[in-house]
Amino acid sequence: MTPETIYLPDGQTYTVSPVFGGVAFKSNDLTHESHFPVGWNIVLHTEEERVVFGDEAAAPVNGESGHHHPEAAGGGDTMHTDDLSAAAAAPKRKKRVRPFAQPTRQNDTLFISALSTPSSHEYGPPASPTRQMAMILWVSLYWYFHQPEPSPHMSTEASHATPDSAKPMGDWRITIQRDGVLRGRNLIPKLERMGLLATESTEVGTSLDDGDETWSRMFVSQRMFWQMPPNLFLFTLKPVKGPPSPWTGSAVSPNSSRPGSPAAYSATPHFTPRAESPQLGVTRLYNDLPGAPTPTSLAAGVSAAHPITPFFSTSHLPTYYPPLTLQYTFTDNLRHPLRPKPPRMGELFYSRFLPSVGRYLSFRVASLSPEPVPYFGPRGPNPPDHPELTSLSDSELLASWFTKPRVGAFWGACTPEFLPTVLKAKHSFPAIGLWDGVPFGYFEIYWVKEDILGRVLGGEAGDFDRGLHVLVGEEWARGRASEWMTSLVHWCFTTDMRTMNICLEPRIDNERILKHLDESGFGRERQISFPHKQSWYVRLRRETWTGPLL
Repeated sequence: MTPETIYLPDGQTYTVSPVFGGVAFKSNDLTHESHFPVGWNIVLHTEEERVVFGDEAAAPVNGESGHHHPEAAGGGDTMHTDDLSAAAAAPKRKKRVRPFAQPTRQNDTLFISALSTPSSHEYGPPASPTRQMAMILWVSLYWYFHQPEPSPHMSTEASHATPDSAKPMGDWRITIQRDGVLRGRNLIPKLERMGLLATESTEVGTSLDDGDETWSRMFVSQRMFWQMPPNLFLFTLKPVKGPPSPWTGSAVSPNSSRPGSPAAYSATPHFTPRAESPQLGVTRLYNDLPGAPTPTSLAAGVSAAHPITPFFSTSHLPTYYPPLTLQYTFTDNLRHPLRPKPPRMGELFYSRFLPSVGRYLSFRVASLSPEPVPYFGPRGPNPPDHPELTSLSDSELLASWFTKPRVGAFWGACTPEFLPTVLKAKHSFPAIGLWDGVPFGYFEIYWVKEDILGRVLGGEAGDFDRGLHVLVGEEWARGRASEWMTSLVHWCFTTDMRTMNICLEPRIDNERILKHLDESGFGRERQISFPHKQSWYVRLRRETWTGPLL
């Protein structure tokens, strides 16, 4: 294993390098005056277990020699010959622990062995030590599940004579040991309640503390990990001296920080507020996030050390918000759940680094602003492609994409009312996809129940099923459909755990997108007829999804 850099969805980076018995994580962002790096170590090893039958017990197992000692088994007493034969014929389990070399399907074990925190003179302590341990474990698992996936086939006692290609398949999982730093009192139960760990011992148990066997060997599966909302775990430590200020002058008390003082123009619809300075705009952006509207232009840039992502918060706390509680309403005589408001125009709602591409993929809501929407999110290690596209507004981008024959053949013409209309829709919202901040495509994310697709499907459409409309406008961005498709699925599944299916209805002659959907795990259910087209109804079920493309 060679040292590598992992890029987290919020823009933080860590250097991961091998150490004796495990792996070390060193933060590249939490710089401080001490020579001892900020980070942690994990102990990672592989436990191999093999079922040995009969006289195989005397044969080497995983490089070890097995020797049968009947006198030891019997406590020194002489055993009957028939008993010896029966004992020799009984299957035995041999276990061997070896250093981690590459992931296995279910034999890897991990625990956090050491933790190095920055000086309290430079960074304040985390608001919750449990949250800090959850983030450390989440980052460790994020690195682990970016490793090459092992073979899906499992070797079991019943399949020892079955060819490898026909052996049963199992989930990719890693065992989390209650050891090292994770031996903290009630820490494992707290991590389990946060949804970060799981166990097959789901009974109450009879122990009065968390020291019994039911808490000692927890696990995390690949399928489980990628369905966790990452903003439930990611946060940053708060600098004692404060981050480098992107504005100058004295601190400004933003309007929104005074809950008892409404804006003077809020009751006067024809009153236009005076223009604010760029510095004030940056101040408000920092004070209001998350939830603030994205400014359309800023003369003073946002600090590169603090990229604006869905994980950014001036409180330095996780930015997870639970989905809206269930209550029903009616639209055109159709009963459906009341939907939450989408993110604001221009707001970044998804960000993730893809090692296979070497860039950050992000999605933001489309905007009617006549100015280009600035990008304050993280970027990969290489210069972005076609940065000139960042100087175009969303309306200009759509107009240029719709003029291309391959786009117009399926989407028609782009009218001036196209974007305002979709922004006013109650069951969907438009999004712009970006590679390292450079726009490349247009997408619509909608609730199937209220869409025309839901009316065609009838009772088959679930209350929280999501649908997608997709358009790649840039030629240089084609060929990466599985990357952005599985990322949109990732956002849908982590935003609301009640979403069980992701649906699309591409036209039957759109062979290119159908091929990409097949590669992304979607299944063709059947053909359906709309008033304007004949389509394939394709669906990806949550239960079959293991994670986004990396």
